[in-house]
Amino acid sequence: MSRSFDDLEPCQALTEIARDFHGRGWMAGTAGNLSARDRADPASFWITASGQAKGRLDSTDFLRMALADDQVLGLGRAGIKPSAETSIHRAIYRLFPAARVCLHVHTVDASLAAARGGGTQATDLPLPPLEMIKGLGIWEENPRVALPLFANWLDVPAIAAEIEARFTAAPPPVPALMIHQHGVTVWGASLQEAYNRVEIVEFLMSYLARRL
Repeated sequence: MSRSFDDLEPCQALTEIARDFHGRGWMAGTAGNLSARDRADPASFWITASGQAKGRLDSTDFLRMALADDQVLGLGRAGIKPSAETSIHRAIYRLFPAARVCLHVHTVDASLAAARGGGTQATDLPLPPLEMIKGLGIWEENPRVALPLFANWLDVPAIAAEIEARFTAAPPPVPALMIHQHGVTVWGASLQEAYNRVEIVEFLMSYLARRL
């Protein structure tokens, strides 16, 4: 058994992560999307194909996309199209050169926490100063940090543009963001780090959903 997702090829690891998250109810049906930079060409990344059931993915359900534009550089199999949220993943990789993995999930607790923490107009969700927040790189006593929130536009590239503009002006305090009434996106320098950070963010969201 692999000790770390980083021991696997990116698409194989993302497949296992998708099945794990689906089993927890974090990627119901075809919801959510996962990506990782190509190890040989970090100016490109592999991302889940659109409309695929996340509990039944295999390593052919991915496309390799250029970081610079919308060019498709590789297909796991014929007939698949990139995730509708490819532009958000591309924005994260452009903003954060150290990021090699980007994971996006849809959960009830995160949606409830954001809705109860200020409604759909809120631009930030204060995170509780729990011990778990250290896993997001916050090593302060009684930290006051917030998860950036974004409006859920039907035009996904518009969301990506807002993310790029906001984070270019002021980098986020944590390696994560949330789109209202949608879900959390988390990134990391490795497959295992990003996976761990999704668990941590969802722990914090579950706490807030129960407390607010």
